[in-house]
Amino acid sequence: MTMDYGLIMKQIPNLFTLLNLIFGCIAIVFILQTGESIVILQQEGFTDVNLPEKITWGCFFIFAAGAIDFLDGFVARLFKATSGMGQQLDSLADVVSFGVAPGLILYQLLRISYAREENGLDISMAYLMPAFLVPVAGAWRLARFNLDAEQLGSFKGVPIPAVGLVIASFPLIIHFQTLNLQFVFINRWLLYAIILVLSYLMVSSLPLMSMKIKDMTIKNNLARYVLLTLGIIAAISLKWFAVPVIFVLYVIISLTLKNRAT
Repeated sequence: MTMDYGLIMKQIPNLFTLLNLIFGCIAIVFILQTGESIVILQQEGFTDVNLPEKITWGCFFIFAAGAIDFLDGFVARLFKATSGMGQQLDSLADVVSFGVAPGLILYQLLRISYAREENGLDISMAYLMPAFLVPVAGAWRLARFNLDAEQLGSFKGVPIPAVGLVIASFPLIIHFQTLNLQFVFINRWLLYAIILVLSYLMVSSLPLMSMKIKDMTIKNNLARYVLLTLGIIAAISLKWFAVPVIFVLYVIISLTLKNRAT
């Protein structure tokens, strides 16, 4: 029996995609293992925000899934192994890693926000359910993307990995007390607003640039180079808060310089 190495090589990108899915599942496990810690935080009082450490571990796995999500496309092109099967697997993995897992982060942050009040843990689940708009909007966006052959050099609506990484940065900003913003991201009204804005951006038809560079010319990549430069500056000066800042810059630059980001 001979082994078809060509067939095996073509499955390597799919293995990367499945690793993305595994990281998303691990992230969910960590994010959900925080209930007891939240109860303790309520009993001891919220003089400071000390997030359950497992949430931060979940966030790191989401960022790891993001790295793998970037690599699987690169590997697929390297081995010339792009396929419809790979596209479907990628979307299914993205729903978990950048939709469900971030949605649960928002769910837990809302719980913590309410837990700061007396009897806050006894609130109706209805107040926490808006967190699930994110995975719902993400699934809708991915389904539309898979059916739209025009989204090659640009996107209609914000890609779900970008949204997932932005949400994953919130607990890290809180945990590391970046720029003393730890209380900002447990403000329920801000969280509700973020949920609505991010969900809208995913299901919208706003023309947003792809970060894939076809050539190195400034003419065809001005918007990308501007975003890359500002992103590096933000990462150095703002630390974890750079993630939501870069996201906002991505949307603004895409809409203002979209004609130069082909």
